[in-house]
Amino acid sequence: MNREALYGALENYLAALGEKDPGAVAWAPDPFITENNVRLEAGDGLWGTIERLGDYRLRFADEATRQVGYFGTAVEPLDESAYTVRLGLDESGRVAEVETVVVRQVDSSPKFENLRFYSKPVLEAAAEAPVSRADMIALADGYFSTLQRNDGTIRTKFHPDCNRVENGVQTTNNAEFAKLVPVAGLGCEAQFRMGQYRYDDRLRARRYPLVDEARGLVMAFGFIDHCGRLGEYELTDGTRIKSPIRRPHSYYFGELFKIDHGMIRQIEANFITVPYHMPSPWDGA
Repeated sequence: MNREALYGALENYLAALGEKDPGAVAWAPDPFITENNVRLEAGDGLWGTIERLGDYRLRFADEATRQVGYFGTAVEPLDESAYTVRLGLDESGRVAEVETVVVRQVDSSPKFENLRFYSKPVLEAAAEAPVSRADMIALADGYFSTLQRNDGTIRTKFHPDCNRVENGVQTTNNAEFAKLVPVAGLGCEAQFRMGQYRYDDRLRARRYPLVDEARGLVMAFGFIDHCGRLGEYELTDGTRIKSPIRRPHSYYFGELFKIDHGMIRQIEANFITVPYHMPSPWDGA
């Protein structure tokens, strides 16, 4: 299935969502649908509360696996939330899978302020020096291995200009946000070399269902588990800091990596808090 057909299916789905009309979607028999890591029926969840989609729109597609993805925002009566969706189509072009993440701030921890949802040319552009599908997934997986029990060891490759946006906030090279979270003033690799994220115990149930080879994009889903036991720890420069996470809980994330010249160039992530060690309904899908 080509990119145009995949984008057409996505646009039809988004238009139907905006109209709260699940009947306008060409569904496969017994579609597998989740919202925020819980299986739902077609028409439930966001379908009942959405007022409109926001202006931010990032589309990407995997022609080999008939997957199409989207990062944007969803406006509901009380808030505008970061919104991610992945559609999987069957051989007839019908929607067989829907995986949605809606980051509603009222339900979220941490709560971010001054959210900005905007287009990033680096994510829209074709990869200048593409690498193989397997290498793209390996670089994304290496990022999560670097994050897991972060001890300063780098298990992937970062572009010098790498930046990361999480839930609508740039959390790297951001001097303003660094006034609240000092590590946000550093770049991607520098944060990890400091061993800043030692409290991330496990990067679990990692999946890479969509790889847009032409654009150099890898879409990933999974969980970050925190046992909350770590109180104070030492960064690689000897500085001692207190862990910001002191309770058992997990994050469920939908994350996008831009891979170019064999390096991670940009990261876009949406994540929500879920119960500690919550399983994924996609494990048996």
